[in-house]
Amino acid sequence: MTNKKRVYLFREGNATMRDLLGGKGANLAEMTNIGLPVPPGFTITTETCNEYTKLGHFPEGLWEEVLAALADVEKDMGKKLGDTSNPLLVSVRSGAKFSMPGMMDTVLNLGLNDDSLKGIIAATGNERFGYDAYRRFLMMFSDIVLSDEYPKLKKHHFEHIFDALKEKKGAKFDTEVDAEGLKELVAQYKAYFKEVTGKDFPTDPLEQLRLAIIAVFKSWNNERAIIYRNREKISHDLGTAVNVQTMVFGNMGEDCGTGVAFTRNPATGENKLFGEFLKNAQGEDVVAGVRTPESIDQLENEFPSIYKQFAEIAERLEKHYKDMQDIEFTIEKGRLFILQCRSGKRTGVAAVKIAVDMVAEGLITKEIALTRVAPEALEQLLNPRIKDTKGVKPIAKGLNAGPGGASGHAAFDSKTAIKMAEAGQDVILVRKETNPDDLSGMLASKGVLTALGGRTSHAALIARQYGIPTVCGCGDIKIDEQARQFTVNGLVVKEGDVITINGTTGEVYNVKLETEPASVTGDFGTFMAWADDVRKLGVRANADTPEHAAEAVQLGAEGIGLARTEHMFLGSDRVPLVRDMILADNEEIREAAIAKLLPMQRKDFVGIFKAMGGRPVTVRLIDPPLHEFLPPLNELLVEVTELRCKDPNSPELKEKETLLAKVQDMHEANPMLGLRGCRLSIYFPGIVKMQVAAIIGAACEVKKSGMDVHPEIMIPLIGTVNELTYIKDQLEEVAKKTMAEESVEVDYMFGTMIEIPRAALTADEIAQHAQFFSFGTNDLTQMGYGISRDDAGKFLPLYIEKGIFKTDPTETIDQKGIGRMMKICVEDARAVNPNIKLGICGEHGGEPESVKFCHKIGLNYVSCSPRRIPVARLAAAQAVIEEQGKGVQRDK
Repeated sequence: MTNKKRVYLFREGNATMRDLLGGKGANLAEMTNIGLPVPPGFTITTETCNEYTKLGHFPEGLWEEVLAALADVEKDMGKKLGDTSNPLLVSVRSGAKFSMPGMMDTVLNLGLNDDSLKGIIAATGNERFGYDAYRRFLMMFSDIVLSDEYPKLKKHHFEHIFDALKEKKGAKFDTEVDAEGLKELVAQYKAYFKEVTGKDFPTDPLEQLRLAIIAVFKSWNNERAIIYRNREKISHDLGTAVNVQTMVFGNMGEDCGTGVAFTRNPATGENKLFGEFLKNAQGEDVVAGVRTPESIDQLENEFPSIYKQFAEIAERLEKHYKDMQDIEFTIEKGRLFILQCRSGKRTGVAAVKIAVDMVAEGLITKEIALTRVAPEALEQLLNPRIKDTKGVKPIAKGLNAGPGGASGHAAFDSKTAIKMAEAGQDVILVRKETNPDDLSGMLASKGVLTALGGRTSHAALIARQYGIPTVCGCGDIKIDEQARQFTVNGLVVKEGDVITINGTTGEVYNVKLETEPASVTGDFGTFMAWADDVRKLGVRANADTPEHAAEAVQLGAEGIGLARTEHMFLGSDRVPLVRDMILADNEEIREAAIAKLLPMQRKDFVGIFKAMGGRPVTVRLIDPPLHEFLPPLNELLVEVTELRCKDPNSPELKEKETLLAKVQDMHEANPMLGLRGCRLSIYFPGIVKMQVAAIIGAACEVKKSGMDVHPEIMIPLIGTVNELTYIKDQLEEVAKKTMAEESVEVDYMFGTMIEIPRAALTADEIAQHAQFFSFGTNDLTQMGYGISRDDAGKFLPLYIEKGIFKTDPTETIDQKGIGRMMKICVEDARAVNPNIKLGICGEHGGEPESVKFCHKIGLNYVSCSPRRIPVARLAAAQAVIEEQGKGVQRDK
């Protein structure tokens, strides 16, 4: 038998033991040890979960440790599990290192059977309470513990039985069913269980406990938990702890209740208690959203002394943990109990405000504040909001639970929402209430609308975490899931109809409303200034138009790291000229088409240079294969075939046949590795000469107007130093000639994009002829892995699901492989050219972990899409703080 300790009583742990006890277990231990009213219990470690997953059964000695810990709790409470006179009931809950709210399983009221029920009723003198607890346990245990084996034991089957009984009794709410009704319901539940399984419901409390512990272990790898960990980039090998805790009851009568509260508003960050509670209810009623609760302010009216005690505990916990806390509580017979606390999930707006306020209050340092906000959360501050509602009346109003506004087609279940989203439609997921299994549907939707549930329900929590506009508890709408519609005041909204929700006001509209970008707050400016003071890595934008450039500057860009010139060829007035250039039979016709494009390109660059106000601008010369500017081969074949059948002598047919012949001539089996990038510049030198003339000419024009300008001309897809020198020598002549014609000197430089592995590995040669490198990690990853990013979506999700890849390398830089190539390139380049400027312009440039890696290997800057600039700025600051060992990393 191993000597490793697998089970810890709450009094044996503390807040530093998150890895072993999970966040929930560590916090229960900490609260116990600082003297808060926490019902006693014990925690089975995360390591034990991993042992169970590997073995498929309890590791040797675990059950004996569980029984010993249970005996300690029984002694502490003066009660015994399964006792007929004074029974102990327990909850069995999950609790991983990082908070994963609603993703894993919980069983409440464990220990109930026909005998212990008598003891509960005798001890409380409340028959209705006893049967209410029993019917909840029968449903929850069946659903959580046994429904994988027996799908007909899923929760909704039991709810249908209860709904039928309520209708028979004339009851609208659960609380309106009396003891006799609940006794009848318990009998129906047990009969249904036997009908489905052929067995009686398990009555041995220890067997119930063993099965519940196994169910929680298994829930670590359920579908929704895996989706959540993938989304949050939480490791799949951490495992979950299991917390077994003495039950206290909020459903024993009118002097009882349960609730969830945050020490600050998780949507706005306001420094005020925010939450909800329900009288005569259990915690699952609030979290699951099956009833719409009262505001926490109402608690002060109903139970003033308890409210005062709770407010003091909330303040104490926030100061103890130095972070906003999410607290679950229960009131049993006028006595307050704290069941859980954790760092509260919050919107990006709230995260920034709370961080700034806590610095001002002296609770935390600026460095800790910067680690408290997830970089990705900053994108929520830019969420669109409803622009104008003049002349439009809302059809319903619920609780404003998630930030921003959204319009989309109504979908009444998650599978439909996902299908509609995959088909390119904007979707609003409409549900009576969401549950954790709806996570994938919520993530696929632009917004969420629920008829039930409050601001602390599952739907609201997920909405805040992911910035999904959400309206909860909209009791005006009556949802008919079978008819796939909802009605409100006689109006019918069917699946597929367009609706708009305003997560800021709680309003619902049956029309599509226009949205506009949200304005950033003063707290946002303060917070980002702190990040800029700390970070060493520059942050630029990928922007191709003056409008995008101006947006990037507003969001803090220090330059443009990638302006794609081919995007400037796509205007309706330009495509014909580009096609003339491509289809030209001789160089004279081609040069004439290029000459017409020159002033257009020059005008584009003038706009971008002016928008950037003297900041450096990296312009990538034309990169994609030219056939991308022509109609697709398959479409042309169809058109030519139809024209041949219709009129073989039509002029249109001859024109299409000429175009088809050219497209067929240019067709490549693998165009991403074909005639593109620098190869195209060598094959058609006139195009890039025109582009350089336009870039330098525009720079001269802007400089004449009195504004400084710094163009950086990037030659793409270099594989050898000879490609670079061949092209650069020609383009240097064009640059010098253009400046001479304009009688202006501008500060320009030539560099290259490192996206072919060979270029990265021969950087010592290439760097001698380049003033800057920019890593094109999209192609570098594609070529390094030998995968097509256009086709990898077919197998990469499976690779991640099976644990073959921990992360998607097209989203996060693979530091071991692709990253090693980048590191070699940086070191070799700087060895021969110490002043070379090094950056990254692939999509990885806005992904936080990739940004931190770029800091680690010593790049000068990252470049990303404008909306991800704040993300990159914060990630770059966090990289410095983590390197220096300051602050505390955020709870994922």
